[in-house]
Amino acid sequence: MLQSTKYMAVVDTLSTHSPDEEYIGERQQRDTWSGDAEMVEAFYGFASEIQRIEKEIEKRNRDMSLKNRCGAGVLPYELLAPSSEPGVTCRGIPNSVSI
Repeated sequence: MLQSTKYMAVVDTLSTHSPDEEYIGERQQRDTWSGDAEMVEAFYGFASEIQRIEKEIEKRNRDMSLKNRCGAGVLPYELLAPSSEPGVTCRGIPNSVSI
């Protein structure tokens, strides 16, 4: 039982999103590439595409005709939704992984 408890604590720690985590297509420090206009333009284009994809995922989750699952608990697809709230959410694609 002790080993299982330790395992669950490690999994929870590694699965929890930090409140200051950066996700793909996001930058907390916007001036990182301020000297290179081409990089800034490419980043903002990429970020807008990521936002479009997330909106499409949300739209498809609301469309009941697209559901191909059955059973008692039909959950929306969120595994690779680009953004996430802090905590364990099963959402979000971090810019990097650190353990």
